[in-house]
Amino acid sequence: MADEPLTKPDQPLAEPPEDGEEAGTMGFLDHLDELRRRVFYVVAFVAAAFIVCWGFADAIYSFLSKPVADALRASRLAQVKVPSPLPSLADLPDGAQVTYVFGAGIAIEGVTIPAGTTVPARIVRDAQGRRKLETAQTLVVSQRIVPEGFTLPSAELFATAPDPLGQLVVHTVQGAFNLYIKVAFYAAIFFSIPFALYQLYAFVAPGLYRHERAYIYPVLILGTGFFLLGAAFGYYVAFPQACLFLLGTAKDFQPMIEVNEYFDLIITIVLGLGLVFELPTVVFVLARLGLVTAGFLLRIWRLAVMGILVLAAIISPTSDIPNMMIFAVPMLALYFLSVGIAYVFGRQREADEAVSATDANRELRSVS
Repeated sequence: MADEPLTKPDQPLAEPPEDGEEAGTMGFLDHLDELRRRVFYVVAFVAAAFIVCWGFADAIYSFLSKPVADALRASRLAQVKVPSPLPSLADLPDGAQVTYVFGAGIAIEGVTIPAGTTVPARIVRDAQGRRKLETAQTLVVSQRIVPEGFTLPSAELFATAPDPLGQLVVHTVQGAFNLYIKVAFYAAIFFSIPFALYQLYAFVAPGLYRHERAYIYPVLILGTGFFLLGAAFGYYVAFPQACLFLLGTAKDFQPMIEVNEYFDLIITIVLGLGLVFELPTVVFVLARLGLVTAGFLLRIWRLAVMGILVLAAIISPTSDIPNMMIFAVPMLALYFLSVGIAYVFGRQREADEAVSATDANRELRSVS
């Protein structure tokens, strides 16, 4: 039949989705219903992740606050350099007499021991053969007696006590509660990103050609990897250096950093650098579509450098050039890495159109 069309109007031009429903038979309202279903899955996953993250909100906050806490501690303490590392308690023999100094946040039977209180102590072993410190003299605190032979707190107990030198402040009674809600919410979104990307792929996959679907996994791998790399660079390198610089300029003052302002700042920097590090992924997609080439990126490299410097100045929380370059240098390296990606994986648009036409003809023949 020469005049008979190759396909009927309700037949798909692409492979059917995995659930067996043919994408070509879906109308506009069907697509909206499918989108609503995918969005519902993502929202439900975020809600479940929020409940889980709420149970670990304090630990997540401690992790996020570590850069500024370390910078605060370093700025408030005089740093004394020694030629060799100080010995640890394990290097002392059993029976050694020492002077024990109480840290902050220690209470014995409801009696708070002031920070810096000292007491003579000795190293002994308990019934299980474990080394411990015990008082060598009686200690009197607020008319209460700590007897001789009392086992002194271990280093692990001090590690869990709050450090006043590295603590941030809240201005309202409900400030800490609101902060933990915000921490749990952002953490839930972060952990939900892979699931959300999968739902996005499941929604658009039926409308893609075979060669287009082959790009999905490289894009997901590259996107996730570079985002995590950018976030790690912001957390471990860029932001701590910025904190040290900013707090160093405030050495004549008593810094009182509000937790919500700090949290907004670190989230902006970490997420901002994570998104900036997506440049190679974006270039990979555009190069595969034939929209950019390595030659084009090299021709505009001066404009790109200027744009990167402006972006680094915006992202950097400081106004000095050294800290701005901490943000700018990795972005410059990513740009020229993107040039190499465009050179290796680039494809002319005509070649892509030819592949698309081949896929379309193959799928037309499969449904005719």
